[in-house]
Amino acid sequence: MQDQLDQKVAMRDVFGETLLQFSQVDPRVYAVDGDLATSTKLDKVAEKNPEKFLQMGIAEQNMLGVASGLATVGFQPWVCTFAAFIVKRSLDQIAVTIAQPKLDVKMIGAYSGLLTGCTGKTHQGLEDIAIMRSLANMVVLAPADGVEVKKVMEFARQYNGPVYIRLARDPLPTLFSEQSHTFTLGKGVKLLAGKDVTIISTGTQTGRAVQAAQMLKAEGIHAGVLHLPSIKPIDVEAIVEAAEVTGAIVATEEHSIYGGLGSAVAEVLVENKPVPMVRVGVLDRNSESGPNDALLKKYKIAVDDIVNGAREVLKRKEKGNV
Repeated sequence: MQDQLDQKVAMRDVFGETLLQFSQVDPRVYAVDGDLATSTKLDKVAEKNPEKFLQMGIAEQNMLGVASGLATVGFQPWVCTFAAFIVKRSLDQIAVTIAQPKLDVKMIGAYSGLLTGCTGKTHQGLEDIAIMRSLANMVVLAPADGVEVKKVMEFARQYNGPVYIRLARDPLPTLFSEQSHTFTLGKGVKLLAGKDVTIISTGTQTGRAVQAAQMLKAEGIHAGVLHLPSIKPIDVEAIVEAAEVTGAIVATEEHSIYGGLGSAVAEVLVENKPVPMVRVGVLDRNSESGPNDALLKKYKIAVDDIVNGAREVLKRKEKGNV
C-alpha cells in the first residue's frame, strides 16, 4: 500500500476529466458552473465540449434553481462550486426544488474541509456533510482518492436522484486500484484489519487514517481502518462488525465533529452496539485560512491526532467505559 500512498492525484482533475467524458457520451449530462471553472476543473468541459457547459455566474441560488429545471425536463445537471457555497448559500433551493421532488441533480462540493489553498475562511466548508445528510432523499458521498472519485461519479450518473459528492482541492495519496476497486452505495471498504481498535474515516481523512494505523502498529497496537465513502446511506453492518471485533472506535473526518461522519457512526453504535468511541474532527470553533499542515495540527485532525484518539479510546476500553 505504501507505493500507492506515494502516488498523489488531485480529485478535481479526475472530476473534470470524468465529467468531460460523461458530457461527450451522455446527452443528458450538462456541467453547471458558478464562475469557478478553473478552480473546480469544469473548464475542461468548457474548453472541449462548450455546448454542454452552462455558466451561471456567482449566483448559487439561481444556479440550483436552473439545475432543478433542467432535471425536470430530463437532463442530468452536474452542479459544481465550492462546498461552502453550494450547500450554505443554496440550501433552500436544494431542499425544496431538488431533494423534496427527488430530482436527478448531481451536486459537487469542491474545496471541502479546511485545505482550500489559502482562499480564506469564508471558502472553507466544514458543515456540508451535516447539512446534506439531514435532507430527505439525499445521497451523500465522500471519496478518498482520485480512483474513487471516478467510481463514485460512475455510480451517480446511473443513479436517478439527488447526489452530493464532497471533493478536495489538493493532490491526495492513491489508496485504491483502478482495476480492482468498486464502489457500492451504502457499503464501506475495509482497508486494514485490526483487533485492538477500528479507525472509521471518510473522504480526505482516510489517507491520514491509514498513516495513523501504520504508526500505531509500530507501537504494537493493531488498528483496523474502515473507509466509508457512502455517508448516507451508511454501512450499519460494517460499523457494528467493527465494534464487535475491536470494541473501540475512532471516527475521523475533515469536517466539524457535529453532524458529520462521527455523529452518523455514533448514531449507529448507540442503537446497535455501544462501545467506547472518540471523534477526531474540527471542534466547536471557527476556522481560519493557512498552510495545510498548520491547519491540520491547529484543528487537531492531523495523523498524530488520530493516533492520540486511538490511545485515548483504548484507555477507556481497558477501564470498561463506554
